[in-house]
Amino acid sequence: MTYCVAAIAKEGIVFASDSRTNAGVDQLSVFSKMNLFEVPGERMICLLSAGNLGTSQSVVSLMHMRSKRPDGSPDPAGINGLASLYDVAVLVGATLRQVVARDAASLHSDGIEPSCSFILGGQVKGEPPRLFLVYPQGNFIEAMQDTTYFQIGEKKYGKPMLDRVLEVDTPLQDVAKCILVSFDATLRSNLSVGLPIDLLGYEADTLRVTHRRRYEEGDPYFQQISDVWSVGLLRLFEEVPEISWR
Repeated sequence: MTYCVAAIAKEGIVFASDSRTNAGVDQLSVFSKMNLFEVPGERMICLLSAGNLGTSQSVVSLMHMRSKRPDGSPDPAGINGLASLYDVAVLVGATLRQVVARDAASLHSDGIEPSCSFILGGQVKGEPPRLFLVYPQGNFIEAMQDTTYFQIGEKKYGKPMLDRVLEVDTPLQDVAKCILVSFDATLRSNLSVGLPIDLLGYEADTLRVTHRRRYEEGDPYFQQISDVWSVGLLRLFEEVPEISWR
């Protein structure tokens, strides 16, 4: 299991993903679920993945392989040549369907589910920042003013915090802080989600990665967030009015 979330606001987009994969309680591995396709000054595209690791890695590998022509120039039909992020979402969905069609029969015969999902976001020069959720079937939806964030993977524990805080006008720094609190809630309630956490903040119209950080086990800032949030919740709980049994 994994947990990925991205939220869009007027100031830009924040992306975050955990890095834990597991095939049982005694077989844990670390794989980054965050992949970047960046052409500074032209586009900054981030792809988060959850689900079958083999499927998601095949999709990302094909996207990289098909991004350039043999001479090294960008392929107009590849992720670094398409004119809009909508076109990129179409490409991700089509590539996902291709990989699943190739591998599904052999995986299903061993009882393995091949599906995965993606969060795609960023900005292509000439259009505003955009954020998409690509479903396992390859179709997708786009974030709008009333729905400013997407989650994939183990999303139920971190959702309440996002619902209460995130709005389109939320400052980018507060979006990042809210997402880290969301991760803390998820880590506390589900052992299949774990550190490291990859965090990326993209400032609108910069067309390059502007802020990136990885939080490893024992990171002092992430621990501080966890401690402050825990103490604050206990203090607020004590202020909840007493129950009247009459």
